Amino acid sequence: MSDGNDNKNNFEPVVVRLDESARNEAQSILYHAYREDPTFQYLFDHRRPGYDQRVRATVRELVDLYFEHEQEAVGVMVDHTLVAVAFVGEPELRLNLAQQLSWRIRMVLTAGFASTRRYLEYHEKIRGLLPQPQAHQLPLMGVDPKYQNRGYGRVLLRAVERLCEDNPRGSGLVLDTGNSRYLPFYESEGFRSLGKIRMGDFEDHVLFRQLSEARPAASAAPS
Repeated sequence: MSDGNDNKNNFEPVVVRLDESARNEAQSILYHAYREDPTFQYLFDHRRPGYDQRVRATVRELVDLYFEHEQEAVGVMVDHTLVAVAFVGEPELRLNLAQQLSWRIRMVLTAGFASTRRYLEYHEKIRGLLPQPQAHQLPLMGVDPKYQNRGYGRVLLRAVERLCEDNPRGSGLVLDTGNSRYLPFYESEGFRSLGKIRMGDFEDHVLFRQLSEARPAASAAPS
């Protein structure tokens, strides 16, 4: 990891680009961020034994996939501690997730066939909602629970937006959330709804932001 800001106050959030040396820290943050996520709980059946293992396996395989394909990964550090991470997929990668044969095999072996199938079906539904194919994807983003509600989620999201703006291959950014309490936060950042995906007794929201749009004024972030 490198930030080039060694002289900054250690307690100020610093955006860093992540490499594979941050793999374990990133996996830990994302596991704790997604373990209580309604979408993950539905897709990986939290009522069935082995849920924690399926979440860990899925996070691990996704992180490995994005590093393997040399996708962008950014994080926020506070006092030399990584507190938030995000993986950004180029416009084509998440759309072709079902075609990643080695990834699918690893997922089946670690998360199970049923969970892998549901996960792929879920992403195919997201694909059907996209306004145009050239959109960056934000499949993994999380803040360490110990550091939530301090604005680091907004710092991280804006770093992702700047990263995508510098890449002309995509004109927008797509993300999704099964937690409706985050919707005001994303809306304040200029995201609009593309639609909803029914996930049992709740809905997963698919959101899109055109990167050419002016960023709205900041407000308190939920994480």
